[in-house]
Amino acid sequence: MLDSIESVQQAMLSQGYLAHRSLATAIFLAWRLRKPLFLEGEPGVGKTETAVAIARILETDLIRLQCYEGLDANHALYEWNYPRQILAIKMAEQCGHERQGLASTIFSQEFLIKRPLLAAILSSREKAPVLLIDEIDRSDEEFEALLLEVLSEFQITIPEIGTLKALRRPLVILTSNRTRDIHDALKRRCLYHWIDYPNEQREMEIVRARIPNISQELSRQVAAFMSRLRTKEFLKRPGVAETLDWAEALMTLERDSLDECTVEETLGCILKYREDIILFEESWQDRAFRDSLLAACGG
Repeated sequence: MLDSIESVQQAMLSQGYLAHRSLATAIFLAWRLRKPLFLEGEPGVGKTETAVAIARILETDLIRLQCYEGLDANHALYEWNYPRQILAIKMAEQCGHERQGLASTIFSQEFLIKRPLLAAILSSREKAPVLLIDEIDRSDEEFEALLLEVLSEFQITIPEIGTLKALRRPLVILTSNRTRDIHDALKRRCLYHWIDYPNEQREMEIVRARIPNISQELSRQVAAFMSRLRTKEFLKRPGVAETLDWAEALMTLERDSLDECTVEETLGCILKYREDIILFEESWQDRAFRDSLLAACGG
């Protein structure tokens, strides 16, 4: 299903994701070359959803590693199940077995807690999984070094067991909101694509694809409003995810067009920081700004 750039676009569209040709090209090359794909962009533009859609298209597992500050090997690779090991030792002693002979038993895969990276390497499905390493910019530089080693060979050495190597190389998608720079050594191992905010027409098409029962006029108004709203210097500009949330909320409220009251009542669907809400409310008090925004949307 990913044998051409056009087929990638069609397959993504079948999952409700309108992929620009440049993104479809990056996905196609990542699939054919078996190289990790590094997706960067503002929050909410569809980076994570790209990996979700690809996993659905390939009908394979999506294994997700959510990055955060302080993420270490134990939480990314593996941990030993110490309670089970202790229980096994006690049971063996009760049965008269010697402790010395238990090492090969308790230090086996049976007692291994497989975290996302190891789970992707040991995936037993007929199809290779999609490994999503989400928001890598939230992790520390030490974790980047660990990731470099894993992505280079797709194998992990566990002292008590030995080296475990991937039978099927997973398709790796890394995402970043660019809260910090990622080391060049990691980027060099990946294909790179920047996902930007869509233009007004594209965003309307995205809304229509994801919410088929929305009217064309309401989808146009929502896309126009969001496009103009992003020109303000918010702490966190609303992304496509917020656009879709807002459109669904308007449908739930049975609104067929935008007006002052509707915008004010549903502001929490769009802006998620108190500072941004204050900035919007201050701008909204300016009648000229309010009228121009609603007029541009046809409201």
